[in-house]
Amino acid sequence: MTNRITIESVVDLLAHAKAMETEALERYLDLAEQMEVHHNPEVAALFRKMARVEGLHVEKILEKAGDKTLPHIPPWEYQWLESESAEAITVEDAHYLMTPHHALTLALRAERRAFDFYSRVVATAAPGEVLELARELMEEEGEHVGLIEQWLAKVPEPDEDWAEDPDPPLLQE
Repeated sequence: MTNRITIESVVDLLAHAKAMETEALERYLDLAEQMEVHHNPEVAALFRKMARVEGLHVEKILEKAGDKTLPHIPPWEYQWLESESAEAITVEDAHYLMTPHHALTLALRAERRAFDFYSRVVATAAPGEVLELARELMEEEGEHVGLIEQWLAKVPEPDEDWAEDPDPPLLQE
């Protein structure tokens, strides 16, 4: 983990972008499955929708790559600002009774982290193709932030007692 990002080639930046979007897609699918197990179909459907959106982002990154071969980057060599991919939602932040408001709040945080990641690349990149692509990706993430903010504004905030469950699930041993 570092605050200085040194991505010097378009293919390295695209490899980071692909990894970020792929991780987000996989995490949303994991969260959707968890919500289904806990009989929370509304949030499960929302996470599946978010996964589809992230899948479109992966396709867009691959289109940008065109015929360029993206390098394999070992997980410990990614230059994330935190310990995980910028756009990944941590499973620990999810709750089996969470509402769409909670899910969108988590998604908003993830999109903001992605925006911050590309902002840092923009701040550290030399003039040229990497800087131009980083600006483009940063602007796209900024648009995603705006869209989720709009979506979140239309979703009711949860009641104070949203997490109360008179019959919580038991752990299997």
